[in-house]
Amino acid sequence: MKKLFLLGIALLSTFNPFAQTKTPEVCYEIFVRSFADSNGDGIGDINGITSKLDYLKSLGVDALWLTPVSNSPSYHKYDVTDYKSIDPEFGTIDDYKRLISEAHKRKIKIIKDFVINHTSDKHPWFLEAKKGKSNPYRDYYVWMTPKMIDSLGIATREQAGGSWEVTPWHFAHQGDTEKYYALFWGGMPDLNYDNPKVRKEVYEAAKYWLKEVGVDGFRLDAAKHIYPDWEAEKCHAFWQEFRKEMTATKPDVYIVGEVWTSADKVAPYFKGLPANFHIDEGFAIQKVVKEGKDDNLIQKILSDYKAFGSQNPDFIDATIIDNHDQDRIGTVMNDDVNKMKVAAQLLLSLPGQPYIYYGEELGMLGKKPDENIREPFLWEKETSDKARTKWLKPVFTTEKTVRPLSEQIKDPNSVFSTYKNLIAFRKSQPAMRQVIRPNLQESTIKQEGILAFVRNHTSGNLLVIHNLTGKAQDIQLPSSEQKYKAIVFTTSGKKGALNSTKVAVPAFGMVVLK
Repeated sequence: MKKLFLLGIALLSTFNPFAQTKTPEVCYEIFVRSFADSNGDGIGDINGITSKLDYLKSLGVDALWLTPVSNSPSYHKYDVTDYKSIDPEFGTIDDYKRLISEAHKRKIKIIKDFVINHTSDKHPWFLEAKKGKSNPYRDYYVWMTPKMIDSLGIATREQAGGSWEVTPWHFAHQGDTEKYYALFWGGMPDLNYDNPKVRKEVYEAAKYWLKEVGVDGFRLDAAKHIYPDWEAEKCHAFWQEFRKEMTATKPDVYIVGEVWTSADKVAPYFKGLPANFHIDEGFAIQKVVKEGKDDNLIQKILSDYKAFGSQNPDFIDATIIDNHDQDRIGTVMNDDVNKMKVAAQLLLSLPGQPYIYYGEELGMLGKKPDENIREPFLWEKETSDKARTKWLKPVFTTEKTVRPLSEQIKDPNSVFSTYKNLIAFRKSQPAMRQVIRPNLQESTIKQEGILAFVRNHTSGNLLVIHNLTGKAQDIQLPSSEQKYKAIVFTTSGKKGALNSTKVAVPAFGMVVLK
């Protein structure tokens, strides 16, 4: 049945401009403030990222998602006050253009985090809007009387992935007759996309970044919340219009959405957004690795693919094991380096377009509140680390808990070396490299503590076997899997012909057969 599903997806050929262009294979998220400081002020900046492009290229990265860099009153910049700006803390527009130019020389794309669900309450539009109902900017935001809010039953909401705000309606001034809608908190008022003027302003800002600055695409923050949950269909239609506007400016623009919900509700977004983050898969990987046993992971992923493919057969599955909004994988695994490596092995051997959160390749640690999952990257020992940011005193990632990059590069068994080797292997195999129309089928191997699957491809299928346990295991290949004769990758480093129908899989290890 699953083979028929994969065949069906392959036959559902409809034109999709994103399927015709080069798609990044491995992406890397940078929390700009924490990555690399170029001028000694303790704050990560654009020139700091530019100075580390050779490192990122050597790691094997094809695209960088940079968290917001526009003017904002916050440290994280997810509440924008000027959509066409660069916050002076991070540099200038010329710095940004140079970053793009240097990245492109290395065949690395730059993805801008575009925060258009809401603005800052300090944005000039909102400062005008809150002056009163007659202000021309009033309708840039969503306003209702408390009576209307209560009659619609929308005064409160349940906490959910992406926003933990329970009461999303707020008064701008004491004594006002209307409240404004701000899903995340009162300092981030939601824009009103029923207003054509708002759409025009946002599209013009996006085209500025594509055409004038030269970014390769956008990561769309809070894409699920452009309209409230009770108007989800409007949200789906908006993203189709957004994509049409963007492709008219840059035909090969890359767009990935943050839609934090179940697969059936993510699926309709693929009609407008060619890529979406598979956040539920990330949590499922965490669970499998932490517990050391398969939990029908492949069946769940295939079920999600079926939902996604029903809306867009050329969907791009953007995969993660964590990001700037989640506890770091190292802390989720209780600082267990072996389990960090297993999580990396799954992320980088499963289909999709993997995103690595900065510092995961070092085994960085971190647990909410948010600042603690966005701590400084450790480049070298502190005494000689000129690029290390100092805006925050780290709680989790210190030299007592995590070795800096300069040390890990020299160690073939480090977390860094694991990531680098996995990425290199992924890129060496056509079956691994496939992003659009992800290739995956179940394996017939069923053994306690083992997770196995097949990456099928015309160049030759790969059988991927993961040992989720701390004990080496011998796998007797079922008859249907005995056609795999060569070991093309193993975490033990031993490759070559397979001389029997048994495969030795190291503790917390991975073996790939062709």
